[in-house]
Amino acid sequence: MPRAATSATTLLLYPLAGLSLLLSGAIFGFFYAWVCSTMWGLDAADPRIAIPAMQAMNASVRNIVFAPAFFGTPFVLLLTAAVAHAAGRSRPALLLAAAGLLYLVGGMILTIGVNVPMNQALAQLATPESHAAAAEIWAGYSPRWQVFNVIRTLVSGLVLLLSGWAILLLGRNAPLTPA
Repeated sequence: MPRAATSATTLLLYPLAGLSLLLSGAIFGFFYAWVCSTMWGLDAADPRIAIPAMQAMNASVRNIVFAPAFFGTPFVLLLTAAVAHAAGRSRPALLLAAAGLLYLVGGMILTIGVNVPMNQALAQLATPESHAAAAEIWAGYSPRWQVFNVIRTLVSGLVLLLSGWAILLLGRNAPLTPA
């Protein structure tokens, strides 16, 4: 690769690597918060409160602030992997590509294939006035939803770890200034 192209690739690589880490951390933190606070709080609440609260949260998450982390993470990781590969940084490229593919399957596709349909089904339900009926709905929803949320949390945590590891490798023997 010509020196000018390598220099441009290197200039692009580090900001993309930082963005990859930021998006990976954002999506991991989002899923993690649901694991260790949101769902436990909803499970502790009266199900007649938990159901409409979950419906409201699921409706509110579809926004411009959340979209880059949820939808952009795998593609930024894969782009960063391609740029790292072009810069001759094969080990970080492999880690970033693995992270991108892992999140694509275990984060985004899992969410779209399992959690979103569950959320849409819950959104169609009116909250029963009866505590017992609401508790039955919530018991049919929350445990299963949480299993898949834990999976995507673990996956996105691994994605964050792989991203950080790639950046660590990029920092080793990296020139202080572009060539």
